[in-house]
Amino acid sequence: MKEWWVQVGLLSVPLLAVYLHIPPPKLSPALLSWRSSGGYFTYKGQNIFYRDSTGAVGSSDIVLLLHGFPTSSYDWYKVWEGLTQRFHRVIALDFVGFGFSDKPRPHRYSIFEQASIVEGLVHHLGLRHQRINLLSHDYGDTVAQELLHRYEHNKTGSILINSLCLSNGGIFPETHYPRFIQKILKDGGLLSPVITRLMNFFLFSRGLGAVFGPYTQPSQAEYWDMWTVVRTNDGNLVVDSILQYINQRKKHRDRWVGALMSTSVPLHLIYGPLDPVNPHPEFLQLYNSVIVPPARKEGWKAAMSWLLHWCVGQPQCKFRPALTLLLLWSQTTQRHQ
Repeated sequence: MKEWWVQVGLLSVPLLAVYLHIPPPKLSPALLSWRSSGGYFTYKGQNIFYRDSTGAVGSSDIVLLLHGFPTSSYDWYKVWEGLTQRFHRVIALDFVGFGFSDKPRPHRYSIFEQASIVEGLVHHLGLRHQRINLLSHDYGDTVAQELLHRYEHNKTGSILINSLCLSNGGIFPETHYPRFIQKILKDGGLLSPVITRLMNFFLFSRGLGAVFGPYTQPSQAEYWDMWTVVRTNDGNLVVDSILQYINQRKKHRDRWVGALMSTSVPLHLIYGPLDPVNPHPEFLQLYNSVIVPPARKEGWKAAMSWLLHWCVGQPQCKFRPALTLLLLWSQTTQRHQ
C-alpha cells in the first residue's frame, strides 16, 4: 500500500508541473505582423497595446474599434483594409487583460477602467479635441455605453463621440444569456482558478464556436490565433476576473441603457439574428421598443453600409455569405440631433 502511494506521488509531481506551467502557443506569422504593426502606451502602470493606421486621403474621419470578449483587437483584421479606405484614421486597442496588453492579477477588472483606458489612448494620440466614430462589439459595446454616458454628461476627459455603431452584444442584461462556462467562471469562487488553469484549446474552440453562426465559423488557424492571444501573458488566468462585467451590466443597467435612450449622438446597430447569447427576436424587440422611438423609425437601412457592401463586393472576402445574410437581416437605426 505504501509503495502504491509513493508511485502516485511521483507521478503527480510532473503532472502538477505541467498543470502550472503550460507554455502558450507561439505567435503565428499573422499575429506577429499584427503586433509589430502596433505600439504601446502606459495607463496607470499597465502597458496597453494599440494599432493606429492612416487611411483615406481627403477624409478627416476617425474610427475607433472596441473588441469583444475574450479576444482582442485582432478581431478586426479582416476589415482593417476596408476601414482604411473609408476613414482617415483607424484605431484599435487591446483592453487591459486582453490580447497583447498587460494582464495583471489579482486585479479588479471593470468596464469603468476600460473606458478610462480608451480615453487615455485618445489623449495619448493627441485626439482629445477630435470627434471620434466608435465601432464596438460584445464587451466593447458596454465600454462604448460608458463612454457615451460620460460624453452626454460632459465628464472631464470624455472623448467627443461623433457616432456610435454597436454590433451584437449584451447591451440589455435582461436579454443576455451567458454561456454555461461563463456563469461558472464568474461565480465559481475557489473553483474558478482551477477551471482557468485547466482551460485548453479544445474547450476554448468548442465553446467559442457555439456562438458563431453557420456561415461565420472560424477556420482552425483562426481559432488557434484567438487561443494564442488569450494565452499570451497568461490571459487565461484572468478570464474569471474579467467576466465580472456580466454582473456589472446588471448593476449599472440604468446608467448604460439610459445612455443609449437619451443620447443625441447618431446611433446605429448591426445585428446578426443567429446570436445565441443575445437571441432573436427577443433582443431586437427590446431594442426597438426601448432605444428606438416609433416616430423616429425610418425603416430598413444599412448602417455602416460602406463596410458591409465593401466585403460583399469582394470575391476574395471569406465573409461574403455571412455579410450578405447580415445585410438582409440588419436592423439599423439612426438618431439625429
